[in-house]
Amino acid sequence: MSDYPFTEPVPPATQAESAPLATGLAQTLRTELRKVIFGQDTVIDQVIATFLAGGHVLLEGKPGLGKTHLVVALANTFGGLFSRIQFTPDLMPSDVTGFTLFDMKSQTFQVRRGPIFTNLLLADEINRSPAKTQAALLEVMQERQVTIDGETIKLDPPFMALATQNPIEQEGTYPLPEAQLDRFLMKVVMDYPSHSDEAQVVQDVTSGTGLSASSVAKLYSPEDIIKAQQDVANIRCVDEVVNYAVNIVRASRTAQGISLGAGTRGAISLVHIAKAYAYMSGRGFVVPDDIKQSALPVLRHRVQLAPELAISGQKVDDAILNIIAGVEAPRQ
Repeated sequence: MSDYPFTEPVPPATQAESAPLATGLAQTLRTELRKVIFGQDTVIDQVIATFLAGGHVLLEGKPGLGKTHLVVALANTFGGLFSRIQFTPDLMPSDVTGFTLFDMKSQTFQVRRGPIFTNLLLADEINRSPAKTQAALLEVMQERQVTIDGETIKLDPPFMALATQNPIEQEGTYPLPEAQLDRFLMKVVMDYPSHSDEAQVVQDVTSGTGLSASSVAKLYSPEDIIKAQQDVANIRCVDEVVNYAVNIVRASRTAQGISLGAGTRGAISLVHIAKAYAYMSGRGFVVPDDIKQSALPVLRHRVQLAPELAISGQKVDDAILNIIAGVEAPRQ
């Protein structure tokens, strides 16, 4: 069973009619975010694709590249609820989910909902908190619900978690376990911008022009996002393309130098993101290139290198690219 909503198929005519909405929404979001985020076009597209696919993003990058800035800007384009949690070593699970409190006036226990009850959640520096606190996100990421003292509360759609982490610091951090990493639809890596883009950022910020995330326009309501996610899920993906995604995932389990390959959720995630890319391109169907475009950010946190390759300096991304090159794509 899929971890993501809106998987019921619709007739091709409905898919064709709804394509302009999702395409226009994605293009407008892209244009608005580029006003305040320079030199990160691929990252922006990956985050938007995950948003349209109804999944979650793990955003990794060195300090000062604008990870939090991007998430806040995305939240400002969206008319739903937004919450931010700064993960620290002393953060407790109840600080994330909420807790029950005895009300002396009514003589009953009342549920105090935590910041996780939102539409867009920023889990800033998620690897700063120990596993017990990180695990507070597992249920809501998987089931879109929260259990507090035995009471289960459903979240209103849409819901998306965007977690950031700094890859260069080891002291005082707690690596995410594989089970939680697998809940993220994508691991997006934000790298340094080009010289011209970086110079533009420095010029705008130091001249007082600024690149404030609050300057982006509020574009869409929660209902618009839900409709777009339904449209994306209803994109057609023929058996040959589905088999191509499955073949890539299965190849990751037997590839030389790989100690842990991707599971079935990896193949499901590949198809979900490929559908989002297809819709962002204005197509009502998935092509093999959509799968290829999705493979690196979808699989890089689901695949582990064998110790001997990791010590030699080889990167996970290189291993995944080799796997993709070795799997024959269906002819279009």
